[in-house]
Amino acid sequence: MSPKSIRVCLSPALLPFHELDDTIAVVIDIFRATSSMCYGLANGAQAIIPVEELDECLSYQSNGHLLAAERDGQVVTGFDFGNSPFSYTKEKVAGKTVVLTTTNGTRAIKRCAGASAVVIGSFLNISTLSNWLKTQPQHILLVCAGWKNHFNLEDTVFAGALVHRLKTRDMELDDAAYAAESLYLEARSDLPTYLGKASHSKRMQHLHIAQDIAFCLQEDQVSVIPILKGRELVRLTLPHLLQ
Repeated sequence: MSPKSIRVCLSPALLPFHELDDTIAVVIDIFRATSSMCYGLANGAQAIIPVEELDECLSYQSNGHLLAAERDGQVVTGFDFGNSPFSYTKEKVAGKTVVLTTTNGTRAIKRCAGASAVVIGSFLNISTLSNWLKTQPQHILLVCAGWKNHFNLEDTVFAGALVHRLKTRDMELDDAAYAAESLYLEARSDLPTYLGKASHSKRMQHLHIAQDIAFCLQEDQVSVIPILKGRELVRLTLPHLLQ
């Protein structure tokens, strides 16, 4: 058996060139989809259903689910909310199923079909996620949602943070993993300032949602790992020591 590897996919457009067999795909959309997914499930959401298109999201309207839609950083008119973590409080989501479509994150999740498992990563759950991944025998592919199939800074820096925590002498890293780790090591002393130059960070500031940026950069606020089961993201059952 080949040594366990950590690879980084810098854009969903590159996913067709990555092998998914015997691989755990970790989907990363720091600003803000995967951060909100982690926060929502930690706050008692029963499940989050990621979908790609607005029409598909609306098709769940008669099911009694909460419908959430974001495009270009803004809530889509006619939906309950978007992908701000502040919309995923206990008061709003506990016991509910949320159907979510976003510009980048939900599309990346759908494109990871074929992986052994698809889980969700954010700074909010980074330690729980890292500790669980260390116990898994499969290869790891860190999938950056990016921005409309382009590279983005915040997802790559987070991928680098995971690489830094997970790598061992026996693991194989691809070039993108080394590059992501280098970016993280440059950024880690002051993540808010470093990621303040990211294009999506500036986009969010222009939309007056800079508080979401600060929230999404907090480490270890939750101890849940969302995992895709069928069409739904649910809480992964963790060993007691990882909770």
